[in-house]
Amino acid sequence: MMPERIVAVRKNGQGSIVEMQLSSGQVIDYKRAHEMARSGELEHVNLIRGKDGEDHLRSEPDGIQSNNLDNLPSF
Repeated sequence: MMPERIVAVRKNGQGSIVEMQLSSGQVIDYKRAHEMARSGELEHVNLIRGKDGEDHLRSEPDGIQSNNLDNLPSF
């Protein structure tokens, strides 16, 4: 199975990403995105350990601002 790509995001009132739309059109929540990233089902994202000790999704650092998760279109 080909890895999915996150193509759009939905943010809450605080500006945090709460849902993501995948290249297949499927909508997943942040927890499911973590699971998919950990198992290699999502491309171009990594899990990094934050200062809070939790894992956080980050787009791969490639120098392109437009594909950063925060800069993806909303849906």
